[in-house]
Amino acid sequence: MEFVWEYTEEERLEIEQEFSRLADKCYLDHAGTALYGESQLRAVQELLAGGLFCNPHTSRTMEDLIDLVRYRVLRWFNTRSSEYGLVFTSGTTASLRLVGESFGFSGDGGPDEPPGSFVYLRDSHTSVLGMREIVRTDRVRPIERADLLQVLNTAPDGARVRHRPSLAVFPAQCNFNGVKYPLELVELIERNGLRGYGEDAFHVCLDAASHVSTSPLDLTRYRPSFVCVSFYKIFGYPTGLGALLVRKDAERLLLPGKRYYGGGTVKIALSGASAFHEKRDTLADRFEDGTINFLSIAALLPCMDTLGRLVPGATMERIQRHTFQLARYCYRALEALQHANGGRVVELHHDTAFGDPGTQGAIVNFSVRNDDGGYVGFAEVACMAANHGIYLRTGCFCNPGACQRLLRLADADLLRHYRAGHVCGDANDLIDGQPTGSVRVSFGYGTRPADVDRLVAMIGRCYVRRSLTGPLAVAALSRAQVLAQYKTYDRPRLVQVCLYPVKSCGAYRVTDGRWPLSPTGLLYDRAFLIVDEHGAALTQKKHPEMCRIRPTIEHGRMVLRHGELPDDDVLEVALEQPDARPDATSVRLCQTKVCRDSVQGVDCGEDAAGWVSRALGVSGLRLLRQSQQEARLQRRTARELSLNNQAQLLLVNRTSVRWLRDKVDDWDGIPVPPLDALVDRFRGNLIIETTRPLEETDWQRVRIGDSAFTVDGPCTRCQMICIDQASGERTAEPLRTISREFGGRMRFGMYLSHGDRDAAADGQWELACGAVVSGVIGELQNE
Repeated sequence: MEFVWEYTEEERLEIEQEFSRLADKCYLDHAGTALYGESQLRAVQELLAGGLFCNPHTSRTMEDLIDLVRYRVLRWFNTRSSEYGLVFTSGTTASLRLVGESFGFSGDGGPDEPPGSFVYLRDSHTSVLGMREIVRTDRVRPIERADLLQVLNTAPDGARVRHRPSLAVFPAQCNFNGVKYPLELVELIERNGLRGYGEDAFHVCLDAASHVSTSPLDLTRYRPSFVCVSFYKIFGYPTGLGALLVRKDAERLLLPGKRYYGGGTVKIALSGASAFHEKRDTLADRFEDGTINFLSIAALLPCMDTLGRLVPGATMERIQRHTFQLARYCYRALEALQHANGGRVVELHHDTAFGDPGTQGAIVNFSVRNDDGGYVGFAEVACMAANHGIYLRTGCFCNPGACQRLLRLADADLLRHYRAGHVCGDANDLIDGQPTGSVRVSFGYGTRPADVDRLVAMIGRCYVRRSLTGPLAVAALSRAQVLAQYKTYDRPRLVQVCLYPVKSCGAYRVTDGRWPLSPTGLLYDRAFLIVDEHGAALTQKKHPEMCRIRPTIEHGRMVLRHGELPDDDVLEVALEQPDARPDATSVRLCQTKVCRDSVQGVDCGEDAAGWVSRALGVSGLRLLRQSQQEARLQRRTARELSLNNQAQLLLVNRTSVRWLRDKVDDWDGIPVPPLDALVDRFRGNLIIETTRPLEETDWQRVRIGDSAFTVDGPCTRCQMICIDQASGERTAEPLRTISREFGGRMRFGMYLSHGDRDAAADGQWELACGAVVSGVIGELQNE
């Protein structure tokens, strides 16, 4: 399919310059947030640097500027202040909450009359579902998509008198798959009501957050009582700013219900026991508590101006056409992907076939399937995408109703998934082969067809089975037959100890001799980490070249080398902890995060900072040592951790890695990696070799020589195992084969912790290479 550009050649080049910071990255999450343009930020900076912007309670000039922004925002949505009032909020969620808290459901029929109804589309964002908890009516009901659309075909009942104020909430565009709801529904619902709610006079609250990101909203043509928007969805910046637009005749339904007040939203307030106060009269004066986000509000002016300059004319109409064409181009390209056996590679979760931008937005939602029909978990697809520099979104996107409907999940399925440990936002993507979420890509005004091509090429490269030969086409062997092929020798042994003194950098290997344990795992393992100028920890996921920093440990000192630096340009750091007391004036303490834990680090000084910055070619880096002043504990077991992610130790079986390598049927044109190079990718601490592959997955306890360990569970892998630890180059394997062979579970290697904490703390344990490894399955010991 040929793509037809909406923009002129000059417009395309100017827009491309706005996003030069993307470099080789491919951003496909515009439904999550739009990207701000570089000239947009410059215009904001010039505005703020060129004037004095006071608190609007102090400055009449600032009040006038905010009123100007209100006027411009209303004009953006083709309305005016005589038709709609505008309240600035922190975003769509806050706007929906304001409506839910304040809407008055009581009619004029007296105290005995039941309140009106709150009806919400089931396929709504959780911000709408949360309104159920705060609305002041017990008549709360969901409405299914089909029933909502039936309103379009329902004849009005002119004889019915509707007098109970009621609220109906639905999105203008579904944030899950981009289907648009006919905005004719607004007038029909407000004029004719909903079937089954005879005396309820409905007012529509339109969740427009997803819709306005790439589509126009004409409030002269369609006039909901309430409209909720977030500005970062349109402009990318500022964040934390949105608006509630209220039709003038609907203000009366909110004003009496506003209870809290703060700042300038009252005319008078007595501080005594009487609690007398008088709220202000107008909508914005009553609802904008405290000091509003006035600098961000002012920044909307250059944001609107910049987008209008980059896409001149009917800006949002043109952006809608451009992004719709991209979405249709993507939809059709994914739809065309097939395995060699004719099976579809992608299952598309959509309500339209992308025929019309009036019914479909710039979102494509899908799941990937293997050639046997099984699903590929969305977490694996996310890892593969990240490995290819593609930014996309996975999960249910805070829309459980649409997720259930399109993935064919009943309430019972969701409860079963929850009881199995799945919660919103985690990587538990397949349960009993059933997906718990999907993959979403979305497009903005700066997206190009080449970005879609890159996504489709990634899926084709990683998931399309192009031949009927290979592991999946061979007659299935029993597990015992497979394992029997890999018998090595009679007793499992520890063949190598690996520690990673600097987190996410190269390994220091012990292949002969002994290495001591510490209370946190191996002595000196993940004792240091590198942070950027903002204090965020660096990892190979974003900086794969970190693997080329190679440590050695010599005479109580860590020595770091890098292959691109001269032989004499090395960094030496004493391994003995410095005095890190808070009152030690020579010690600089820094805060960072490791795997969602806040950790305190001791800065290793300017020489160390300069060396790691030179080695990685990134300015402003610092090398930190974990502080001993605050212990970091594993959440589940409360065992002490160093700067490792999940557990004290990671065990990797060399025999299992050999088995996995043999399962890979396509290395994408690169030579099959040597076994040791592939083992290195898994960054294990304890490298063992067993009689058969995968036997470690059944162990519950492990003994290595005289040292005992408990098994904490399997290690869930990410895209780091696709990084060659010698060169830093990325590949698609072995992650996709792990997912295929283990039914979508990206697990390989086992986490261990000390079985005897006291012995480890006293330094009584050492691990000897060549020691016998014994795995315990329940009460049975496997040697």
